[in-house]
Amino acid sequence: MSEELNTDLTLESMDKEPKRDVTAEWRIPIKGKLHKIQFEHGTASGKRVLWINDKEIFRRDWMFKLVGDDTFTLDDIKCVIRVDPLAGFKYKYSLLVDGKSYEQFKENQAKAMKTWETVVNCILYRIALEKSTMNIFVNGRLVDENGEFVDGGTDTTFYEGENTFVLSIRTSGNKREGLIHTLKVNGIDVPELLE
Repeated sequence: MSEELNTDLTLESMDKEPKRDVTAEWRIPIKGKLHKIQFEHGTASGKRVLWINDKEIFRRDWMFKLVGDDTFTLDDIKCVIRVDPLAGFKYKYSLLVDGKSYEQFKENQAKAMKTWETVVNCILYRIALEKSTMNIFVNGRLVDENGEFVDGGTDTTFYEGENTFVLSIRTSGNKREGLIHTLKVNGIDVPELLE
């Protein structure tokens, strides 16, 4: 009888995903892909668990040192999660990306990239233009595109499935405003994300 009970408990526990006790979470945009970073820190045990896009990257149980750094790589970029002590047995969690604070990195990415998101036929597309190289990424993948010069700027066309994307870049005629970037999918305007 006890064997049956143990088997049932094992099957039941296998069906349930372990509960995450996330203490810090960040979303990092890199090359058009948005990465979800989740960090668990057991303040009594020192346990540390890192998930990237819901995939467990590392787990350290029963650590004696409750503060310090954990380093990992994300798309060839070095990242560090730093755990610092605060008063009253509390902790501060910070993320460094490519040697910059999370906030600085996101700010630099926003200056270097133009980003749009749209859903077409139940599929989410995240399109990013890397302004320095003019590379276009769709859901983190560099796409083949066809650019042509038009009056006042360029139109760059690329395809995903049955969908036609056109990224237009025009001069604003105003030095302060600079270039105007617009994206159309199947002829419909997509608003730019302001991250």
